[in-house]
Amino acid sequence: MTDSQQDRNERAQLAFARLLPKLFRGGQAFVGVEASLSGLDAEVAAQRPEHLPHSVAELVAHVNWWNRWMLDVIEGGQAMPYPKHAADTWPAAAAEDWGRVRAEFYELLARVDTHTARPDLSNPVNHDETIGELLADFALHTAHHFGQVVTVRQALGAWPPPGGGDTW
Repeated sequence: MTDSQQDRNERAQLAFARLLPKLFRGGQAFVGVEASLSGLDAEVAAQRPEHLPHSVAELVAHVNWWNRWMLDVIEGGQAMPYPKHAADTWPAAAAEDWGRVRAEFYELLARVDTHTARPDLSNPVNHDETIGELLADFALHTAHHFGQVVTVRQALGAWPPPGGGDTW
C-alpha cells in the first residue's frame, strides 16, 4: 500500500468514526434520540395508538434488545447466533417499565460511544461483519425505530417534544 493510499484509508476511518455517534444519536439529519424521548411520561410512552403495532416504550425496549446483543458481540469478540424469531426481540414494556427502559437505552448508548472510534473497526467480529459494519447497521436500526417513535408520538398528540422537533 502506498503512503497516499494509507493516508486516504486513515482519513476515511476517522470520518467514519466521527459519523457513527451521529448516526446513533441523530440531531442533524433527523431529530436526536434525546429530543425524541424528552417530555414523555410513562403513561404516554406505554400507550399504543390505534392502528399502530407498538408503543414508544415497546420500540425503545426492542432497540435496547438489539443494541445489547450487538454490544455483547463486539465486547465478547465472537459471533453470536441471531434469534430464531423476530418476536423474541420485542420485550413487553408497560408504563411501570418506562423509567428502566429509558435509562437502559442511555446506558447502552454510552457503551456504544466507547466503540465508535476504535482503531479496529475493519476487523471481523460477527460472521462476515466487521465491527464498523455492525455498529453502522445498528445505528441505522436505531434511527429507523426512532422515526417510528416520532410517528407514535404524533399519533398520540405528544409531538413536538418540549424542546421542539423538526417542525418548520
